[in-house]
Amino acid sequence: MAGEEIRQDARTVEQIVDGMSLFDDDLMSMVFDGNIEATELLLKIILKKDDIQVISVVGQRELQSPVVGGRDIRLDILAKDSTGKYYNVEVQKKPEGAHIRRARFNSSMMDSRMLKAGQEFSELQDSYMVFITQTDIFGYGIPIYTINRHFEEIDEAFDDGSHIVYVNGNYKGDDTVGRLMHDFGCKEAKDMYYPELAKGVRHFKEEGGRERMCEAVEKYAKDYAEQKAEIVRLNSLLESIKNLMESMKWSAEQAMAAMKVSDADKAMLLKEL
Repeated sequence: MAGEEIRQDARTVEQIVDGMSLFDDDLMSMVFDGNIEATELLLKIILKKDDIQVISVVGQRELQSPVVGGRDIRLDILAKDSTGKYYNVEVQKKPEGAHIRRARFNSSMMDSRMLKAGQEFSELQDSYMVFITQTDIFGYGIPIYTINRHFEEIDEAFDDGSHIVYVNGNYKGDDTVGRLMHDFGCKEAKDMYYPELAKGVRHFKEEGGRERMCEAVEKYAKDYAEQKAEIVRLNSLLESIKNLMESMKWSAEQAMAAMKVSDADKAMLLKEL
């Protein structure tokens, strides 16, 4: 029985990998990690800048909050170009993952790490926060939404160097952005327009990097299963507490005390009662 379960789990992982595209952040991060050629292509198309020269790019870079107890973030792609500009590229399937205030937060986390003690604020480099969303989250049907600060009273830009860009992954135009988004949705390298992207996808889905991709998916699947099991456990416990409260006319505290609910579970369950 155990052997059969292992084989079924392995088949499930293989199927998940087969169905992945660059809209899946695990695959996207691996394809672009250290891949200067693909990153330059991506940024040149999205930002319409042919002179970008990427000098470093890392996938799944974690930035820790400088505040104790503050929220950390994990970036899908963090790149730096030859002029010192920084680029954070995030891919999101769900609109809530690309909330406009997340863009603000990510930008601030990048900015807070650019200057060293004694540097002038004027030395702060430009930063670009790029969200590639699978759907058109703003609903205007255009390929790219570019957000920069400006003076409200006069028709001039407030050039502080902070740039936010959203890319409509549902855009299907016959142009560079349309072909780029087509490639992001492809499950097989052979169907892609850009060889810079196809090479990485082929490596992690069909060649030597597939084992590494499967390991990442297996860990994700395991974490997801554990989270789901925990949710099921808490829901079952919640239902038992409600039944006890109703049948015994007890308070939530009395019911949880009778069931010997842990302090950790109690804190979470009280929010639902």
